[in-house]
Amino acid sequence: MIAIGDPVRAGFVRSLARPGGNITGNTILGTEMAAKLVQLLKELIPGVSRVAFLWNPNNGSHLAYLEEWRAVAPKLGVEPLLVELSHSDQLETAFAAMMRERPDALSVTADPFHLSQIGWIVDFVAKNRLPAIYVVKENVVAGGLMSYGPSLADLFRRAAGYVHKILQGTQPADLPVEQPVIFELAVNVKTANALSLTVPPTLLATADEVIE
Repeated sequence: MIAIGDPVRAGFVRSLARPGGNITGNTILGTEMAAKLVQLLKELIPGVSRVAFLWNPNNGSHLAYLEEWRAVAPKLGVEPLLVELSHSDQLETAFAAMMRERPDALSVTADPFHLSQIGWIVDFVAKNRLPAIYVVKENVVAGGLMSYGPSLADLFRRAAGYVHKILQGTQPADLPVEQPVIFELAVNVKTANALSLTVPPTLLATADEVIE
């Protein structure tokens, strides 16, 4: 498995350290991701205080992520607004309800269903002048404002090591599931300008990719 969400909650492995079955690989979930996303939003938008969190209750991986958001948001002076979205027919109603709560920004995860609707989401937040941060860099290339998340290219490269070991006779049960070690920050300056946001030089200097 490559770049999967939470393999424990999904029932693929018993634990990250001891998979215990015939499946192993790596996960896209990193530690303290929620805190980093909030910190980046506050660096770009110092006055941000209400952040909408798009989540899918049908995705078991979101439960751990949601728990982390709820734990870190108050510590960072941010009120999390939960936006539930699991079906395409909920798009307009869910986002309309979100806007009534007047969020300062939106956080979008790498949920497969949400990614399948990313064109609609990017277009909606642009029309409503709502800053959004993503986990997948490609969302920023598609017009999103900013992203911070694991390098998918690195996760796929590291998966080759699992293939080699398994073909050499190592049992998947004995190969711990790896968490991401390389994270990428991407910023779309063109989108920031459209939102009348000035990207701090420090943020641009640390970005792995800047789209102008």
